[in-house]
Amino acid sequence: MSGIDIGVLALQGDVSEHLEALRKAGARPAEVRTLRELESVQGLILPGGESTTVGKLLARFELLEPLKRRIESGMPVYGTCTGLILLAKDVEDGLEGQPLLATMDIGVRRNAFGRQVASFEAELRVASLDDPFRAVFIRAPEVIRVGPRVEVLARHGERVVAVREGCMLATAFHPELTGDPRMHALFVEMARCPVSSPS
Repeated sequence: MSGIDIGVLALQGDVSEHLEALRKAGARPAEVRTLRELESVQGLILPGGESTTVGKLLARFELLEPLKRRIESGMPVYGTCTGLILLAKDVEDGLEGQPLLATMDIGVRRNAFGRQVASFEAELRVASLDDPFRAVFIRAPEVIRVGPRVEVLARHGERVVAVREGCMLATAFHPELTGDPRMHALFVEMARCPVSSPS
């Protein structure tokens, strides 16, 4: 099966690790910092970082509204950690006026699992994956509300940590830090056969 062009938003976060995971998953990865680069990819990963900073950088680079429109028109997107927050329509403990894409019908709580010193790893059962996935949580958010079209893919205990809605995939954890490309492969498969977002 031929490769597919998947971008990684390269404003902050674990960009190189995502690029490598995408290569392992059979995609042609590319860094995305400009509108032209955004327009050249068939799907996009929003990596971890600091959500307020990344939102401001999206606005400064004039990518926030074009990216929102592309997602709403059906471009597949995968948000990890900070990316999960950016996709959410509701953010608890967010800063007033924080720039968000707000395309996914979920509510999230920032830093729900504690500060960076409380980072941890856990084995998760993820829908669509046969074997458990070793997930890395770093200042991770959690999903506290899901809309009627949102599918819960994984929980850590009772907490929702992976969701999917149409062409949007989001996880509270960092799959790029594990060496296991299965979450990226799941997204690449989504990007090969995107589902149109409801109007």
